[in-house]
Amino acid sequence: MKKYLILFALLSGYQSFSQEKDSTVVFKKRVLEATEVDFLVSYYKQDGVHSAVSGGMGSEKLTDLASNIVVTMPMNADDILTVDAGLSAYTSASSSNINPFNDSGASGGGDDDDDDKAGSPYGTPWLASSGASAQDALASVTVAYSHSSDDRNFIWNADVAFSNEYDYTSIGFGGGVAKLFNEKNTELSLKANVYLDQWRPILPTELHEYDKYGNSFLNNGYFSGITIYDQNGLASNGYLPSQFESIEAVNRNSYSLSFAYSQVLSKKLQGSIFFDILQQQGLLSTPYHRIYFADKPNYYVGQSQYIPVYESPENVGVYRLADDIERLPDSRFKLPIGARLNYYINEHFKLRTYYRYYTDDWGVQAHTANIEVPIKLNDHFTVYPMYRYYTQTESKYFAPFETHLSTEKYYTSDYDLSTFNASQYGVGATYLDIFTKAHIWKFGLKNVDFRYNHYQRSDTLSADIVSMGFKFVMDK
Repeated sequence: MKKYLILFALLSGYQSFSQEKDSTVVFKKRVLEATEVDFLVSYYKQDGVHSAVSGGMGSEKLTDLASNIVVTMPMNADDILTVDAGLSAYTSASSSNINPFNDSGASGGGDDDDDDKAGSPYGTPWLASSGASAQDALASVTVAYSHSSDDRNFIWNADVAFSNEYDYTSIGFGGGVAKLFNEKNTELSLKANVYLDQWRPILPTELHEYDKYGNSFLNNGYFSGITIYDQNGLASNGYLPSQFESIEAVNRNSYSLSFAYSQVLSKKLQGSIFFDILQQQGLLSTPYHRIYFADKPNYYVGQSQYIPVYESPENVGVYRLADDIERLPDSRFKLPIGARLNYYINEHFKLRTYYRYYTDDWGVQAHTANIEVPIKLNDHFTVYPMYRYYTQTESKYFAPFETHLSTEKYYTSDYDLSTFNASQYGVGATYLDIFTKAHIWKFGLKNVDFRYNHYQRSDTLSADIVSMGFKFVMDK
């Protein structure tokens, strides 16, 4: 249940020559003529029935409103500085159930206090609670610098990035080079990135209390005075998540190396191939994803009459206590390999295609195929229908709700690691004004881009995203 917003910046340049008297003077075209500013905003909404927070079962309703501003500035004829700042705010039924029992409190972990309990605590994986984890905000900034050689056949770039949300901080840096050959018809590029991230682990309420008070947690803190029920709806003091162990390492480091080769094959055809090598190390599981074991008894907090319909949306008043949290290996190797092929049909139609194969050492294999057909209606308007198909196999550590065994070393019920296929289809429209007639202060509006996509997964997860982008260019 994660979701990501990706921004692209394209850099190009060329060189012109003239002869004056007996000497040759080289005139360079600036890589970027004037400062450009992009405003981007998107709204995302999803729903599903396989919440990882509730052990692979429950509401996945989520909404996210995100915005970015990207400022691209020419420092001189050869160099460009780009600053990309973003803010994303979401509300999530799934995340709210990190603490489903407390209508007024937080969600366990850090400085949160689960000792504050409602008068008649109850929850359900099918509805959002009103705890602190029901909403959050992600702030990010990336600063990038690029330099082009005099002949514009060699480009190097470097970047640093920072992002932060309630329980996670990421610091990244990287750089790359690109070399153009064959009158700029061939390009080779290499890029490397490092991300040094850190969790501030938030635990499900019941495991947070067990971690805090040990075996006496039922007589202290949140659970003091609260009735716990067994599978038959009878009061019980047998709940003891002894499988749980405290999280020691909180770092997550990611390293990537990317290679790309592109080639103009003819006047109408252009192709490229690429591959990435990615290695992750550290805490790769999510600390608040619950696990329920098939070989452990079930215990609940809430209104016991809903226990028989626990796995149905009819359950509006009881929540099952976790046996443990998601456990995954502390390393993961990923290898995606892909290709693009773009064909110019005529002045009105283009064809853009994309394919990627992905594999990793967790057992996931995936295929992605994408097609987009830009249709130029006139000098100002272009529309582009698009379709993407995705399919993957499940990780060897995945199992659905209440099917893992306590004897296993690694386990997850996150359906992002399950077997599924997905279709995404949508349409976009672009308005282009190369003369930037419309103005805001010293900036002329160069283009407006609108996109809508609908996503449907075979495990019932569905989502819609609407995005708009505005590019302004500073007057010379």
